Amino acid sequence: MPLSCNIDSRGKAARLLYGALMIALGLALVVFWAMPDGAVWKWVVAVACVLAGAMSVFEAWAGWCVVRAMGFKTPM
Repeated sequence: MPLSCNIDSRGKAARLLYGALMIALGLALVVFWAMPDGAVWKWVVAVACVLAGAMSVFEAWAGWCVVRAMGFKTPM
């Protein structure tokens, strides 16, 4: 099933900005928080931030939002 565009240019820009910030936050968490201590739960949080950011960047690139595809309205 192909992904059909369900967001406009403002939604794409917002998701791209959000995704870039989440990836930067996740990488900062890895370097300054997870690596020095090495606790597993800190790594899970940091990697989750990076993955959430990557998903948001993918949504911006594809013009497709998973939440909107499930039928929820996401006003912008």
